[in-house]
Amino acid sequence: MNKKVMVALGLLAAVLVAAGVQEPVSEQRAAKIPTVGILQFMSHPALDAINKGIHTGLTESGYHIGKNVKIDFQNAQGDQSNLKTMATKFADANDAVSVGIATPAAVALANSIKTQPVVFSASTNPIGAKLVKSYQKPGGNVTGVSDQAPLPAQLKMMRAFVPGLKTLGVIYTSSDDSATTEARKMITLAKQAGLKVKTYTIASSNDLNQTSLQMVAGHQVDAVFVPTDNTIAGAMTTLVKNTDAAKVPVFPTVDTMVADGGVAAESINQTKLGVMTGKMVAKILKGADPKSVPVDFTKAGELVVNKAQLDKLGLTLPHGYTDAKLVK
Repeated sequence: MNKKVMVALGLLAAVLVAAGVQEPVSEQRAAKIPTVGILQFMSHPALDAINKGIHTGLTESGYHIGKNVKIDFQNAQGDQSNLKTMATKFADANDAVSVGIATPAAVALANSIKTQPVVFSASTNPIGAKLVKSYQKPGGNVTGVSDQAPLPAQLKMMRAFVPGLKTLGVIYTSSDDSATTEARKMITLAKQAGLKVKTYTIASSNDLNQTSLQMVAGHQVDAVFVPTDNTIAGAMTTLVKNTDAAKVPVFPTVDTMVADGGVAAESINQTKLGVMTGKMVAKILKGADPKSVPVDFTKAGELVVNKAQLDKLGLTLPHGYTDAKLVK
C-alpha cells in the first residue's frame, strides 16, 4: 500500500477516535456482558416470587440487568416438551449461567447443559433428582438452593391448630419428585405421631377437583397437608373450594399457597429463596466453580397464617403461635 495512503488512513482513524466514533468497541463490550438464562417450570405465585427474588439477589450482588448482565427468561407453563425445547435453546446459546426454577426445569437444564454452570432454585430433593452427588460437594456443573420445608415443625403446628386431629389427608402430584419426597416424609412423621393418614395423588391439575372431593367426602379427614407441589399451587382455588365446603382446613408449606386459601404453614419464604439463588448465580459469574459450591438451604420456616381462612373455618390461633405473620 502507498505510504501516503497509509498515513492518511492513520490520521483518519485518530480523528474518529478523538471525535468519539467508537461503535465497534462499544459493540464488543456489549457482547461481553454475560447472559443468565432463567427457565421457570410454570406460572404461579410461589415460582413468580422466586424469579423476582433472583433479580433482587443479582442486583444486591452488583449485577444490574441491562448494564452488566442480561436475562433470558423462559416459562414452560408446565409443559414437558417446552422444558426440553427451552433447555436446548439455553445450551445452544452457551449462556454464562442457566437457572432452573423448580425441579422439572432444573432437570431439563442439567440434561441439556453439560459444561456451563446450572443453578437450581426450589428443588426439594436435588440428590434424588440426580442434580448433585452431595450437598457439600455437588461434583459437577450443577448446584443450587433447596426448598426443603421444616416438616416436624409443620406437623406440630397442624396439631396445635386442629386439636382433635386424628386423620390427616395428604394430597400431591405423583409425577412431581419434590412433592412426592416431601409427602412421604410427612406421612412417616404423622404415623410416628400416632395419626392415621389417607393419601391421595393426582396426575395433573385436571384431577384435582374430583380427587379433592373424594378426599373430603364423608369427613374422611380432619385436615389436609399439601407439600411443595407446583401443580396444586397453580390450582389452589380448586382445592380450597372443596375443602372449604367440607370445613376441612388445608395446611400447605408455602406462604403464597396460604394466601391462596391455606390456613397456615411453617413456610419457606419464596422471595428469600430467590434472593439466595440470585446471589449464588452472582458468585458463579464472578468465577466460582459449581462443583465446589455447596447446595444452600433456608435455615428455618416462617409461620404464616391466613386469619380470614381461620375465621371462616371456626378455628382459633393457638397459644404459642400468636406471633405468626398474617396474610390477607
